Amino acid sequence: MKITLIALNLFMLCFACGQEAQKSSTNKQTSMDMKKTDDYWKDKLDPEAFRILRKKGTEYPHTGKYNLHFEDGTYRCVACNEPLFTSESKFRSDCGWPSFDKAIEGKIRYERDTSLGMSRTEIICNSCDGHLGHVFRDGPTDTGLRYCVNSVALDFSENKKEK
Repeated sequence: MKITLIALNLFMLCFACGQEAQKSSTNKQTSMDMKKTDDYWKDKLDPEAFRILRKKGTEYPHTGKYNLHFEDGTYRCVACNEPLFTSESKFRSDCGWPSFDKAIEGKIRYERDTSLGMSRTEIICNSCDGHLGHVFRDGPTDTGLRYCVNSVALDFSENKKEK
């Protein structure tokens, strides 16, 4: 019952925001050395990261450590350390998850997601196949995109300041 209510709340949140999925083509360039078993990922990732990255879960809105994080640096996939987004592409969307207006070219794959009774575009790490979140066509910047990413799927490396 509790899981059903959580799923319904997430559905209503997305539906109420009027989010529309981006039409895109799939770019299957996943690195063969990153195709690992669930047992490998269970050992490498904490349970919440495993649930989100490997089982396509979603963290609760407004709970992730990178939601309101605006330091200068690079956001990387927590599973494989691949750089995905730069801090220059991050913006405050108030949707509850970290939002970016573009990804680093070639680092993300796009797939149609029809779960929860809606059509969205899932974003996946091109290196390790980890589920990151979704991309929508309601972004406020020139790209018109909002990459809505689970914080738990990300790690951050700060840009080093030169002395």
